[in-house]
Amino acid sequence: MNKAVLASALGSPSAFGQSQFAFMRGNAFEARVKADGGAELLRLVHEKLDAEAEPPVGGAVPDLGASGPEGRTARTALALREATAAGGWTLLDHPLLALEVAGSPAFLEPDAVVVHPDGAWTVVEIKSFPMLDGSADPAKVGAAARQSAVYVLALEQVAARLDPAPEVHHTVLLVCPKDFSNLPTASAVDVRKQCSVTRRQLERLTRVEDIADALPEGTCFSPDLPAAELTAAVESVPATYVPECLAACELAFHCRARSRAEGAVTSLGRSLRAELGALTTVTDVLSAAHGHTGDPEDPTVEALRRAAKLRMEALGTPSPAMGKGDAAPGPARGAGNGAAGHDGAAPDNEPQVPGPSRGAGNGATSHDAAAPDNEPQGSK
Repeated sequence: MNKAVLASALGSPSAFGQSQFAFMRGNAFEARVKADGGAELLRLVHEKLDAEAEPPVGGAVPDLGASGPEGRTARTALALREATAAGGWTLLDHPLLALEVAGSPAFLEPDAVVVHPDGAWTVVEIKSFPMLDGSADPAKVGAAARQSAVYVLALEQVAARLDPAPEVHHTVLLVCPKDFSNLPTASAVDVRKQCSVTRRQLERLTRVEDIADALPEGTCFSPDLPAAELTAAVESVPATYVPECLAACELAFHCRARSRAEGAVTSLGRSLRAELGALTTVTDVLSAAHGHTGDPEDPTVEALRRAAKLRMEALGTPSPAMGKGDAAPGPARGAGNGAAGHDGAAPDNEPQVPGPSRGAGNGATSHDAAAPDNEPQGSK
């Protein structure tokens, strides 16, 4: 289903996506790379991946047009088979591949697939981020490698249906602009590791049929349903929100709101969730930190209480371990460098307001404020 439409119907429309300028720049660069029948692209493949083969001269570019995704997938498979049998260089521009994901077919469209004279297949990924002095941003290269690995796995399924099965290269060609120009340059990227990881992840995915069997009878995700009914249907499918979802899923804003309402610590990041162990909600964490619940022998609880004590001492508020008759540390007054603490302790459920410094020094002012119990503390 279209998750972007579903997110809008839930009242949490997705607000991320590629800018129109970046989209147009990427399209313009890709068109330049594939101009003249893909002559420059085939030259880069020959130079970087298959220098021993004869240089490409007038490579074939078959028509992959067909009706519907199933038709395009079948036409791509036929073009690959014909190109493998014919020999020579062949460029498939935006072929359509199918890959089974959790028991359901997913259609994939790589930028290009090149068939070598020996019948081997290579995935080509074209990106608009620059390659400066022969290297590019490692994070972006890693993302491109993971994306290309999925295409390689889909190509392997197509190749397995042929006899004999052609070789699918696990080294893909990444094409990017050279330095600050619009001239294409390329680099060979080994994606064997990414293929192995992705293959294991696909094997462990819960099948769609199993998820559907666990849903209440009559569950429907139509955007035309009333908001309350649609929300209940979406929440019947388990989901765990993490900040990385914002860059990958159209329902991220809806799941984030639900995660925050439940007080789930996963909304603050995977690393924090791993550090907190059995404490899965913000309420549990604060209760353990203030000494109301939790095993004192638990290293996580012990660390939380120590951190809470240090924080309250620094802010001049009563420690949870103090009795009602104990006095909290008072503010520093006098004529030093002008740094001063806060007067008094803030109520437990209210943030403390920083006041101006006292003294005749350099006029430094304290800006530390205690965050509310239900919000992470930030710096201002």
